[in-house]
Amino acid sequence: MTVDRYVRLFAGLMILLSVALTHYVHPYWVFLTLFVGANLFQSGFTNICPLSSILKKVGVPT
Repeated sequence: MTVDRYVRLFAGLMILLSVALTHYVHPYWVFLTLFVGANLFQSGFTNICPLSSILKKVGVPT
């Protein structure tokens, strides 16, 4: 798998997890959803993604 697929999978997992935590644990978990969404939004404009940088340093193929 490539860096882009890992980023998409991780972002989708984090959003689903944060929605479940918001529903079952505490409403403040919605801020994790907002953070992930904001990071995806800024990444679309700047092409800078912290997870992508980490995965490239670890050696995941691009």
